Amino acid sequence: MKIVNPTAVLGEDLAVKYLQNKGYKVIERNYQKRYGEIDIIGLLDNTLVFIEVKTRKSISYGTPMEAITYRKLRELIKTAQYYSLTHPNLPKLLRIDAVSILLKREGNVDTIEHIENISI
Repeated sequence: MKIVNPTAVLGEDLAVKYLQNKGYKVIERNYQKRYGEIDIIGLLDNTLVFIEVKTRKSISYGTPMEAITYRKLRELIKTAQYYSLTHPNLPKLLRIDAVSILLKREGNVDTIEHIENISI
């Protein structure tokens, strides 16, 4: 049984709204396979975009973006490739993005940062 982190769920909800406001069409959330998990899968123009969301309440242990390790990026790439292979009707152009959300103490958004194409 997977334990749900309420901060992560809030962050993903905020990221979905943020991305939709930027023109993304969200087609799936929390896609899981044995290789790993992808928080958000969306479409922008003719690109299939896989989005990793990291949410933090403080930077005591580093920024949200610093939590995306080399190992996590490898997992994302493998899982994204698998998803693409099993969904041949979707665009062939792929990209992995990251959304970093830092919350204030009250749970309100302090900052949202979106970095496109983090797998280069």
